[in-house]
Amino acid sequence: MISTFMILLLVLLGISIPVGAALGLLGLVLDSAYSMLPLSRAIGEVAWATSIEFLLVAIPLFVMLGEILLRSGLAERMYNAMSLWLSWLPGGLMHANIGASALFAATSGSSVATAATVGTVAIPQIKKQGYNESLFLGSLAAGGTLGILIPPSINLIIYGVLTNTSVPRLYLAGIIPGLLMAILFMLAIVLACTFKPAWGGRTIKASWSQRLTSLIDLLPPLFIFLLVVGSIYAGVATPTEAAALGVTGALILAAFARRLTITMLKEVFEGTMKSTAMIMLIVIGAAFLNFIMSGTGLTSAITNLITGLNVSPLTMILIIVVFYLILGCFMETLSMMITTIPIVAPIMFALGFDPVWSGIIIIILVEAALITPPVGLNLFVVQSLRESGNMNDVMKGSLPFVIMMLVMVAVLVAAPGLALWLPQYFG
Repeated sequence: MISTFMILLLVLLGISIPVGAALGLLGLVLDSAYSMLPLSRAIGEVAWATSIEFLLVAIPLFVMLGEILLRSGLAERMYNAMSLWLSWLPGGLMHANIGASALFAATSGSSVATAATVGTVAIPQIKKQGYNESLFLGSLAAGGTLGILIPPSINLIIYGVLTNTSVPRLYLAGIIPGLLMAILFMLAIVLACTFKPAWGGRTIKASWSQRLTSLIDLLPPLFIFLLVVGSIYAGVATPTEAAALGVTGALILAAFARRLTITMLKEVFEGTMKSTAMIMLIVIGAAFLNFIMSGTGLTSAITNLITGLNVSPLTMILIIVVFYLILGCFMETLSMMITTIPIVAPIMFALGFDPVWSGIIIIILVEAALITPPVGLNLFVVQSLRESGNMNDVMKGSLPFVIMMLVMVAVLVAAPGLALWLPQYFG
């Protein structure tokens, strides 16, 4: 049954059936083939129970928050400010790509929104400043992955829902690893451009007066971050309510910037509805598939197979790393999370790993899936922003950053306190 499940899943995804539909269809096939009872009759109840989960209301709100920041021009001003502060490093604007992505990630909660927003502003600079195109594009794709680790993160909310883990604790746990990840990405750029100086493009000079003046453009994302995350830890708002506060704050900032128009709002609503519909279809399809897997005993069979290996906790972590790296080559990030976490998380918990720490490890591995070919979503996002060029450029440029993600996993295994210190101190 396990082999049938994997083959069917890969076939359905391979023939380009939309992910949400593929997950639901796979559930129907497994039900008809292995279930003694017609479990598919519960699809309406599963869809309803999944859709009314209060925490999931935060998803469209965070998507809308990112759309407002993009359409209002605040993201472009933020990128220009980061470029003045970071362009002196070897690699120039590639560091601004990472820095702006980290800052935007602290407001949007979405990897795709982060990659698309920063990429739209940054890509015209490749030829203008003479950068190595592949590495520059890779930095954009990798920088976007920070959107699902640095709070507020949509994916951390989904992990919390699936494992019944505190989302505020997960948000705290993601701060230090997220910042360290950004530093590791910048280190990869420094090493590459020190080895090949020509890759770093022309040096952009900025005076201290220009840098200090630009700080005002970094205040809006900082304001949104403090409004969203600060309201959660001040105890005045749940993650969902904090997302609504963030949207309100972004609308106020857009109004002050004189960009709050009917046309802008129409674009924001359309973008939010498209992204939310895609996400919720995947969530419902995966929830139905997980229901069928549990009902047919497939989840128990996979869990027993893995736990029956009788390996050490460290070896199990290595197995999980390889598992996610391979699966990330074939599955979209969100569907992979929702499909695998109900199986992987109980195994990690049974081995004594902290649920919050486990969540950060899984999110980092899912981040890697965002930039591993051939299905890495951020690769397609960055490629779609280009006027011309081969997809291979983006794939090659992302490889150094995948390596840094694996380094981050190793660091967290060796020093779990990096993820757990803030939740333990403030939790």
